Amino acid sequence: MSHPAFCGISGPHLGELAAERGARWEARCESARHERRGGVRLREAGDGPKYGLVFVDRLLATLVHLRTGLTYEVGSSTISRAICEMRPLLAARGFAVPDRPGVRLGTLEDVFAYAEAEHITLRIVGRLSLTRPRARHIPGVVAGATAD
Repeated sequence: MSHPAFCGISGPHLGELAAERGARWEARCESARHERRGGVRLREAGDGPKYGLVFVDRLLATLVHLRTGLTYEVGSSTISRAICEMRPLLAARGFAVPDRPGVRLGTLEDVFAYAEAEHITLRIVGRLSLTRPRARHIPGVVAGATAD
């Protein structure tokens, strides 16, 4: 899964990303545990339940999902939870601008400001997808029947 064809980044870049975001993820997890406990740790470090996926696996699963749009059938709750945890962590990092090292766009306002400064015309491309609402079954009512 760490091949660039799947995750979209090179091995060295993946290592840098994992090192950079890993500490932030661990701090966020510890903060959430501290809040849930209502105070300091009562057990030794390492005690308690273990994650099904370590941080790098979570990061890879998220990168592959974002790059390919693949659905996940096996262990969907674990993968779903991992993706939900990783997406905000990656978004907080911002998006790199090709050929502009050090430039990161963190918000939509940043994108518009960068486009204006660089005289780039932005086009928003969208697709309307219409779906038919499902018929609801109401007990005692037959579909298509009329009350006279």
